[in-house]
Amino acid sequence: MSLSAYDLTGRTAFVTGAASGIGRAGAVLLARAGATLHLADRDEPGLEETAALIAGEGGTARVHPLDVTDRSAFGAAVDAAGPLHVMAAVAGIMHTSSVLETREEDLDRVLAVNFKGVLHACQEAARSMIASGTRGSIVTMASGAMDTASPGLLCYSVAKAAVVQLTKTLAVEVGPHGIRVNAVAPGWVRTPMTDRHEPAAQERAEAAMARHSPLRRVGEPEDIAHAVLHLACDASSFTTGQILRPNGGVAMPW
Repeated sequence: MSLSAYDLTGRTAFVTGAASGIGRAGAVLLARAGATLHLADRDEPGLEETAALIAGEGGTARVHPLDVTDRSAFGAAVDAAGPLHVMAAVAGIMHTSSVLETREEDLDRVLAVNFKGVLHACQEAARSMIASGTRGSIVTMASGAMDTASPGLLCYSVAKAAVVQLTKTLAVEVGPHGIRVNAVAPGWVRTPMTDRHEPAAQERAEAAMARHSPLRRVGEPEDIAHAVLHLACDASSFTTGQILRPNGGVAMPW
């Protein structure tokens, strides 16, 4: 297999959470590999910025301002994108509360975005691929939080664990159609979602997370984007139902 296996020329990719962070980095890298991009997020200005970055490098991108919890809007956007070859379901939110302090509305909100939003992406992408006979790739976004006991992250961790089970189940169900489904489970990555402190406190938080890694650093969005590209392209044509963990070695499960 040559490096042409990473070439996505002529293929259409849909990325959620594309306005910033991992979603933006993944979309830009998929465009560099030749794909035509469809970008979804609630943050319309951020989407336009991502589209401008792609256009500035000679790529093509269309924006779809939407909330991934809105199934009908999601379906309409995928229909407008035409037959898909790649779906990268990256959109997600963070919530912090102890188990005893977690309210039903907190759990419902996180599950709606981090699990149901991914479910919508998987369903719409798989339907598009099956209808067009496309042997495509669906990439979901899990998290290293599912591999460790993370105080305060019950809602987030539960939703990401559910994404893993969705990924494996869907991989079995759509494999006969030639569709692959895999998840990326990042470790701590420097993104707007993890930038929740004033600068000095943020620096201390990042340094603490870096100490947990054998590589002694935290991740960057581009680190995760390359994992998404690998799973999206033909280089991983014999990979499905798997969890790729670019986490700096913080967790090493069997």
